[in-house]
Amino acid sequence: MNKRLIFLIPVLLFLGLAGVFMVGLGRDPSYLPSMLIDRPAPEFDLAPIEGQTEGLSSEDLKGTVSLVNVFGSWCIACTVEHPVLMEIAREGTVPIFGIDWKDKAGAGTAWLQRHGNPYTKVGDDAAGRVAIDFGVSGAPETFVVDSKGNIRHKHVGPISVDDWENVLGPMVRDLQKSGPEAGPKLGQDARQQAAAAGEIR
Repeated sequence: MNKRLIFLIPVLLFLGLAGVFMVGLGRDPSYLPSMLIDRPAPEFDLAPIEGQTEGLSSEDLKGTVSLVNVFGSWCIACTVEHPVLMEIAREGTVPIFGIDWKDKAGAGTAWLQRHGNPYTKVGDDAAGRVAIDFGVSGAPETFVVDSKGNIRHKHVGPISVDDWENVLGPMVRDLQKSGPEAGPKLGQDARQQAAAAGEIR
């Protein structure tokens, strides 16, 4: 092999990796594509967490636009996000359903008693099977679900005030006004859509 070509190979590899890294930096880390976007939420029927009488099932996600939030008492980022969920619940804009992921018995209940409960219903996913079906990679993750029970958007990481006011909130209101067929593929990059609509300045 030509000596010049041998010298160029590591240089080209470095440039390729640098390009991938730069593209990654330019992406919103809270947006992660999901195979379930614009498809029905997985079918499930979770028992209630300790101390509550009602669990959570996929049937609960039909009939109204909702948020499905995956959390755990062990999750530090969930504590960061929680005040925003509490404020959304106080606003009464949209019901929030919780999936308590991989928690020990009673831990989720104690955590909600300590921090407040923003959830309409909470299901106990101690085994983590439902979260796997949703394609969850870590907590917290939140899904926007339309009134037919279809997943329209996946938000990875804590929801910030900015995320709610400029992305998720407008998306929820649009679905509530226009029905489950609202908008062009709401599961695509919601930030780009919101910016195009003038909602992010």
